Amino acid sequence: MISKNLVKKVHQLSMKKFRDLNHQFVAEGPKVCRELLGHATLRLLICTDDFDLKDIAAENVVRVSDDELRKVSFLQHPQQVLAIFDKMESSMSLEEVVANSKDHLTLLLDGVQDPGNMGTIIRVADWFGVENVICSHQSADIWNPKVVQATMGSIARINVLYADLQQLLSERKDSLPVYGTFLNGEPLGVHSLSRGGLLVMGNEGRGISEELRPYIDHPILIPSYPPGRETADSLNVAIATAIMCHEFRRGTTH
Repeated sequence: MISKNLVKKVHQLSMKKFRDLNHQFVAEGPKVCRELLGHATLRLLICTDDFDLKDIAAENVVRVSDDELRKVSFLQHPQQVLAIFDKMESSMSLEEVVANSKDHLTLLLDGVQDPGNMGTIIRVADWFGVENVICSHQSADIWNPKVVQATMGSIARINVLYADLQQLLSERKDSLPVYGTFLNGEPLGVHSLSRGGLLVMGNEGRGISEELRPYIDHPILIPSYPPGRETADSLNVAIATAIMCHEFRRGTTH
């Protein structure tokens, strides 16, 4: 029988202030939870009888019915298991990430606010070997349950930091290239891309903010096809990020 206090605790972790206060977050589903088990400290695992508990200590487990799992789940269709983990610490400091960007691509997310987009971008970064993501303070919280779910476990492998992006870009070394996507940029493929650098991806509605635009020395357009055809006015930011990451990897593997 699941207690009212436990239901309350899980529901509180849907709110950032309680995630910050407890330094904890919620993950759901067998794939996401198992991906995280080797990277984050497990505090509690709530699961139904059909979830395999191998390698999980009994003292960390609460067995529940399907109906009880629905009471705590944030998903429309709960998937056997929900877990509470301690937040993972950053593997690199901001200064180390910027220095590392000379030879490795780093993503900068400027006000990406949709949890689904944020989680998908982290998953994209994981797929393309982009190990560091720096978010503006106006971006979605990576520990939001919807973000964690959208990463499908990739949050376990990506180092995510929050910073004042304008200050970061204003203090960068001149040798560090900064790329960004714009509707009036140079079409993708016109110029070769460097092995490392900073790639800025903007907000879902307004794109890259006015404050950051002066710091981007390589504005890039992802062209629609065929030229001149009436089409959508923009790409989803997560899809645009995937295309850009692919182009960077394609350019450095020849």
